[in-house]
Amino acid sequence: MVAEVRKETQIPIVLMGYYNPIFKYGVDKFTKDATESGIDGIIVADLPPDESAELVKSAKEYDLATIFLVAPTSTPDRVKLIAESCTGYIYCVSTTGVTGARKEISDMLAPTLELIKKYSDKPIAVGFGVSTPDQAKEVAKVADGVIIGSAIVNIIEQYKDDSEKLLASVKEFSSGLVEAIKSA
Repeated sequence: MVAEVRKETQIPIVLMGYYNPIFKYGVDKFTKDATESGIDGIIVADLPPDESAELVKSAKEYDLATIFLVAPTSTPDRVKLIAESCTGYIYCVSTTGVTGARKEISDMLAPTLELIKKYSDKPIAVGFGVSTPDQAKEVAKVADGVIIGSAIVNIIEQYKDDSEKLLASVKEFSSGLVEAIKSA
């Protein structure tokens, strides 16, 4: 699918998933195939950087960015390790708990960003709980990138049986996010 998308755009594409399918597929085969298909980076949500040597080595060989998550509960030593392990941007989790839409951005975000910036000058993108244009604008004022997933997945779920409404709704929602982020 990414190879098909690459015919239309060169916007960076980051694949997010879990380690077991990568391990089963074969780490080197996965990183090679991912790069050849046009994937620019990977986030492996359940793979901590201190257990990722094989994947990081292979990803470097194929010029595939590795992105790890920093949580509000991460210790300074952990943030330093994550910052050193990332070859793309750093994914800052805005709140504790699971991903999904929230009513407001956590007050834990600012201290977490400050901590990350002590150890890295890499770009920081914030996700988990960002679900409205106003929230995206708020995050864009303090971060290099805004990650919005669950809110879009919710729209897809709502209109899964009507592709025209689905595309129109995702486009409308995304356009509002872009405007809000640009205004930040």
